[in-house]
Amino acid sequence: MSAPASLQRAFEKYELCEEIGHGGMATVYRARDLRLGREVALKVIHRHLRENHEVASRFASEALAVAKLKHPNIVEVYDVSDEDDEERYLVVELVRGITLRRLLTDRRQLPAEIAAAIGLEVCAGLAHAHRQGVIHRDIKPENVLIELDPTKPEGADGDEDEERARIKLADFGIAKLLDAQGVTSTGQVLGSPAHMAPEQIEGGDVDCRADVFGVGVLLYECMVGQLPFDGKNPAQVLRRVLEGTFTAPDRARPIVGSQWSAIVSKALAQQPSERFADTTELAAALKQELATLGFDEPRSELARYLADPERYLESYGERILESLSGAGHAAREEGDVLRAAGFFNRALAFKPDDTQLLAEVAGLARRARRRRRIVRLGSGALLAAGLAGAALWVGSKLMDSAETAAAEAERAGDGAPRDVATTTVTEARVSPAASSGEPPPVPSTASALPEPSAPSAEAPAAPPPRKPEISRRKAQNRPAPPETSEMRDVRTLVIGPQNAKVRIDGKLEPWFRTRQLTLGPHTFEFVPPNNECCEPTAPRTIEIVPGEGAQVVQGTIPFKPAVLRYSGPPGSRASCGMAGQLAVGETKEIPLNRPAHYLTCTIFPSAESAEEPKRIDVTLQPGRTFVLTGS
Repeated sequence: MSAPASLQRAFEKYELCEEIGHGGMATVYRARDLRLGREVALKVIHRHLRENHEVASRFASEALAVAKLKHPNIVEVYDVSDEDDEERYLVVELVRGITLRRLLTDRRQLPAEIAAAIGLEVCAGLAHAHRQGVIHRDIKPENVLIELDPTKPEGADGDEDEERARIKLADFGIAKLLDAQGVTSTGQVLGSPAHMAPEQIEGGDVDCRADVFGVGVLLYECMVGQLPFDGKNPAQVLRRVLEGTFTAPDRARPIVGSQWSAIVSKALAQQPSERFADTTELAAALKQELATLGFDEPRSELARYLADPERYLESYGERILESLSGAGHAAREEGDVLRAAGFFNRALAFKPDDTQLLAEVAGLARRARRRRRIVRLGSGALLAAGLAGAALWVGSKLMDSAETAAAEAERAGDGAPRDVATTTVTEARVSPAASSGEPPPVPSTASALPEPSAPSAEAPAAPPPRKPEISRRKAQNRPAPPETSEMRDVRTLVIGPQNAKVRIDGKLEPWFRTRQLTLGPHTFEFVPPNNECCEPTAPRTIEIVPGEGAQVVQGTIPFKPAVLRYSGPPGSRASCGMAGQLAVGETKEIPLNRPAHYLTCTIFPSAESAEEPKRIDVTLQPGRTFVLTGS
């Protein structure tokens, strides 16, 4: 689509060639820099944002901060509009390629190692931005650009391959800039809810760990083929993000494996303190796991995959099986039974009928059983010693007993490691593959070790330790636990602004939480974020009744209508889609059922005027008046 002639007149240094994108903040044109003779991407900020004084004042500072970011994995900013320019715009590097979203649409999911290679590039760009004090806030496949240079030949040593593929991160600071509109006051969540960290949704302070979370969502979608936090509507998505509810990657897609699953899950931790400290730490974990599996040149791997995915996948299956088997043997030799089981179980997900892999897992199961018996003996000795004497004596006896047990087990021929510090081994059964050939489900720990069918004669289990007696009088004085039938889980849902709250029996709290309430009547009041955007609702009394699962209480908070007014030259008119036609001076109320509604109005000049019709982007917000000017 070509650019309007009226818009072209606003630019002296750039020739607008064609429209290549349109979003909530800007329209993007492919343009030619008339001074330097190069093609660029020119982002023209929507007029309704430009006319907002706070947006205008923050735009230049935000653009200048992003312009300082000079990194191969970040789309470079070349130029920014001056305050006295007719339009607000950014001129950025033109990336010729596709978005990661397009790649995922075509392929659905990527090999885990290719996803990790993309994650490394994204983390590198983010680490540079974080050092400059810039947080991206909106990491998603749409903002990850992939460029493959076909003019560079495929190299034998990988050096040329690394130059052929480029991953670039776009749209830094967009969410922060849009926040200047104050649209959060009407309940609109900025950015993409399924990709946003919980603290960002709640409006708290964000730091680089919010971007760690965003990369975690990106990796999950690339490896699994779906979002970790999904739902039928934005309310469900927001609730799941805030509650941290998602299926572990290796459960959703077993061939991801427990090692990648653990890395992604840590990045997606609900609390920032439980995530990687920054994207550099996350990148180190990705790189280490890639190296363990023999993917020492991730950029070269990425270039070969992007050049011809089908050809790459032809050799990937056998290669990853060999890598997993080697890593499993190495972990077993080091005595890391759990990690070894993870590698072998991932290999089984690729090739579930492989008898050699099944034998490896069975061998790990026998070793785990022997180690568990040693730990049980040590634990029994600890309890006996604890009941007999002082704490110091307890410690020495524990070590003596555990070492003796380990020695006896080794003399019996079990060959188990003498690592008595290991306390538990998480177990799950491995079942033969179904006739359909689908990989069996693998637990998130990926230890997949069979339970022993009976105690072994090699190391008889110690009798269960005696439990200390409890005084009957003390037990009688202990309060009885509450009857579970007297309580029920209650979930509240809001139709309306998603930053609303609910007041239950006078206590104000977020609406998306599940809480336990006693059976019987309770007062519910759904409270809008403010009285400007929404109509207040009256309290209601709801009976909490016995039943299975959670009882759902739904509340509706109506949005107020928006007001659209047209002020233009005599004889002109405005055509605004759902708002219809507006004459000069006419005002219309527009009913809304969402925090914001975007529409495009076309201003038609009077019959006597020589001006061309022009298009204006409009954002209608509940309870607010938008004045459309035609001059």
